[in-house]
Amino acid sequence: MTSMSSVSAPSAPRTTLTIILAVSGAHLLNDLLQFLLPALYPLLKDTYNLSYLQIGLLTLGQQITACLLQPIFGLSGDLRPKPYWLALSMGIIAAGVALLAAANGFWLLFFASVILGTGSAIFHPEASRVARMASGGRLGFAQSLFQVGGNAGTALGPLAAALILLPLGQHSVAYFLGVAAIGLALLTYVGRWFVEHERQAATRPRPVVQKPALSRQRLILAFAIIGALLFSKFIYIEGLKSYYAFFLIEKFALTAQEAQFYLFAFLGAVAAGTFFGGPIGDRYGRLAVIWVSILGALPFTLALPYLDLFWTAVMSIMVGLILSSAFSAMVVYAQELVPGKVGMIAGFIFGFAFGIGALGAAAMGALADWIGMITVFQICAFLPVLGILTILLPRTAELHPERASA
Repeated sequence: MTSMSSVSAPSAPRTTLTIILAVSGAHLLNDLLQFLLPALYPLLKDTYNLSYLQIGLLTLGQQITACLLQPIFGLSGDLRPKPYWLALSMGIIAAGVALLAAANGFWLLFFASVILGTGSAIFHPEASRVARMASGGRLGFAQSLFQVGGNAGTALGPLAAALILLPLGQHSVAYFLGVAAIGLALLTYVGRWFVEHERQAATRPRPVVQKPALSRQRLILAFAIIGALLFSKFIYIEGLKSYYAFFLIEKFALTAQEAQFYLFAFLGAVAAGTFFGGPIGDRYGRLAVIWVSILGALPFTLALPYLDLFWTAVMSIMVGLILSSAFSAMVVYAQELVPGKVGMIAGFIFGFAFGIGALGAAAMGALADWIGMITVFQICAFLPVLGILTILLPRTAELHPERASA
């Protein structure tokens, strides 16, 4: 590990593991707090007589805010460093948690979801930037370690629901303000490192920013394909986050608490898959990871709606492991498409992923009110077919012609 005072020069970068672990830990706390809302869905549905569509709108309010604001905050950070925005993001999230604990109807719940989404929109592009700054060139590893913290936090959400929120009720959300306080302290520490890093960087020659190797038309096509891949991946994953418990309750007559443990198993697999995807991409290529991740999940998504409880759980774990492995590779790959716009591209990827997932969740909820949750899962099982579009993405030789000629 390296300390705050030992940030190395660009000619010999080191991986500042303490900082990557710090932003990963903060990502865990952030996403745990973000998942308190969907973890409460079974309780809120009964307490306030919400429809599946209203459940989907709560997801939409939380995620579409992040979708719209993240690229803006990311670009703002590219133009001028903002070391303490990370701490600010946790303060905003704490306000959302407090309102979620006190809300007594759909519209206050919706307002809380928007506040939570705003805090998330500030956090993700800046934290992704810090992870890249501290990577020492191990971009996939740093991005995966950062991402796995968030996925671990999301995975802990169902446990929090089963052990705390569902037994004790909605007001027990207030207990998690202590988690926000820990996150605030951690991100203040990261902010101080960020300030020192920028101070030292100001004394060194600015690195030359490589221009994109692709034409404008090729870049537009590449981002359209990335958008389609994110569409297939995140509609399915966000759908499971929001409705997997309802699917299990409807098909197997589980209790809400029992269903949360199966959701935890799925989300734990998502965390594990995210961690391994980045280092594998560093070694074998990011496109290879994207190929295997999207298309490789298809047999398991197709089988999941038709099996008994045990094999449904197994299929969900396989889907989580495989489908989640691409995200870190996709973030780094997209950043390589447009060098010098790290925050904006991270904001775009996170924002688009959150937004399309939220829209998909809302649509799934509306459809489930009409045809039932089991049928919705049978239809959405075909989404990974879009992974075939990976064949149209630019290869490494196009992105880095200097490597091909070396």
